[in-house]
Amino acid sequence: MKSPFVSLASHRWFLLSRDYAFIVAGAIIQAISVAVFLAPADLAPGGVSGLALILSRALPFAIAIGVWVLLLNLPLFALGMRYLGGWRFLIRTIVTVVLYGGATALLERAGVGGVTNDIVLNTLFGGIIGGIGMGLVFRAQATTGGTDILALLLVRWRSIPLSQSYLFTDVIVIALAGLIFGWEKALYAVIALYVSGVAAETISEGVQIGRTALIITQKPEEVAQAVMSRMGRGVTRWSATGAYTGAQRPILFVVISRAETSVLKALVAQTDPQAFMVIGQAQEVYGEGFRQFEQR
Repeated sequence: MKSPFVSLASHRWFLLSRDYAFIVAGAIIQAISVAVFLAPADLAPGGVSGLALILSRALPFAIAIGVWVLLLNLPLFALGMRYLGGWRFLIRTIVTVVLYGGATALLERAGVGGVTNDIVLNTLFGGIIGGIGMGLVFRAQATTGGTDILALLLVRWRSIPLSQSYLFTDVIVIALAGLIFGWEKALYAVIALYVSGVAAETISEGVQIGRTALIITQKPEEVAQAVMSRMGRGVTRWSATGAYTGAQRPILFVVISRAETSVLKALVAQTDPQAFMVIGQAQEVYGEGFRQFEQR
């Protein structure tokens, strides 16, 4: 009979291997985004990557973008280590930064250039591809350093969406890009930055973002039975008191996927047209029917 400790150890090794595969793939994809789309169009994508691009163009001595990426990240490692995961975070982020900077420098030395001169295409593809790489790195519980660390801290401390956090943390870099490359390119860089944040948010959170529904109804048994039998979702019920009427009101709580939102609304409307329902977004959902907890 296989020991449960062996199974747990094997599972942890699988998760570790998967995380580092995400880190390697994410770092290389981001390097491709910079070398093939952003740098040839002089689009500073914000953060350390954008600042590295600006310094490589503005300073008289030649230092590759990848080398600047490595140098600029060093002061921010301590902040990330303190608030975002300790030594594990630090080691993974260092690995990511070295791979990202090294891959960018290698692509530059190999003479890899742009595939199009269309600034709109460079903006969109640079943002999307870079965001995909960033999202893979975030899924591995690491960052590419720099303002990624600041953006994640804003997400944690202020619950600001990732795509908006990047706009807050990279304003100075975008302003410098406007001074160096011109304000038109700086505006395109803002678009690339936002698109990158949306793509990173989608990849890092996956497709498991759920919906929560609070239903206040005079027919709790009927609504709950309809949800459980026709949707296969669990329902939690409790009672509350209306502040205006002083009457007892049964409340139902349901967690569903995004695709099931219209089904739930239809069921509630058919069962109790007078029901009051609030639907919100659940950033992450764990448990039966959704994601399972990962033992690390």
